[in-house]
Amino acid sequence: MLHFMLSGEPCGLISNIQRYTVHDGPGIRTAVFFTGCTMRCIWCSNPETIENSPQLGVYPNKCISLKKCGHCIKNCPQGGAPIEFDDIGAIKAVKMTETCSDCLKCAQVCPTSAIKLWGEKMTLPQLMKEIEADRHFYDRSGGGITLNGGEAMMQWEFSQMLLKACKEKGINTCVETALHCPTEHMEAVYEYTDLVIADIKHMGSDNHKLYTGVGNHQILENLKRTVELKKKLVIRTPVIPGYNGDEQSIRDIASFIKNELGRAIAAWQLLPFHKLGVEKYEALAMDYPMKNYPSQNPAERDLELKRLADILRADYSLPVQAGTDEGI
Repeated sequence: MLHFMLSGEPCGLISNIQRYTVHDGPGIRTAVFFTGCTMRCIWCSNPETIENSPQLGVYPNKCISLKKCGHCIKNCPQGGAPIEFDDIGAIKAVKMTETCSDCLKCAQVCPTSAIKLWGEKMTLPQLMKEIEADRHFYDRSGGGITLNGGEAMMQWEFSQMLLKACKEKGINTCVETALHCPTEHMEAVYEYTDLVIADIKHMGSDNHKLYTGVGNHQILENLKRTVELKKKLVIRTPVIPGYNGDEQSIRDIASFIKNELGRAIAAWQLLPFHKLGVEKYEALAMDYPMKNYPSQNPAERDLELKRLADILRADYSLPVQAGTDEGI
């Protein structure tokens, strides 16, 4: 889906630009997080990127109070109708409607970011200015730009434009994607992509749909096509006990990588699960499906990842890493 500014200029809907990242591709990188996702992973830590539209997060503990401030009410074209406050005057919710979806003035004028905008339209020149500001870090470290999300493939036309502009400037490019997208969209984006980072969350399509909202057939076919196109590919698996963290589930993924992808990957990273994003779920008034998931002992979790990685290297001759610290 291609977004446009009021002027008609094409743009991307971007939730965040994160500088100085070192785990999403080689070197020091700038990660551009796209808004909108085709999946609904129950462990998602970026709920602000799920919907393909701007979202308003509300943080009552940052609110000065209606009595002492009230900028959001004063600047609301609807007289503050979408904005709710609690009994002590702290902001409680902003119930966006069609009338206010392109306004967002309440977030723009809030002096303490008690109302935070997730999802901003940015043109290609605006993004390139942000990306090129860190050019010296890319040059010194072998870094570059990583498109993240959400799902960059949902905005594949703008993603292609952005990656092409980066390649023309000699900037290394990476796309982190779930690959739940039409193959032709993927290939259009790949034209200007140096590195692909993609998840395999579960080999069982029924369980994959249960945990992510979609089956995995398209994803697996796109992974095979990625290898056919000889793209440098890193596989990631979030290892979550009770969902896909048992040894057999991990071995099933290993068999696919060995037999269907011909081991043609740069790395396979087993990622620990962190219960992140709780505050963002609350701010967006969204239910967090993993809120009651028991906390893992970090030392035991890391030892289990290392044990699995050792087994997979020995039994399948795959370049497996426990975590992302080894680099790519």
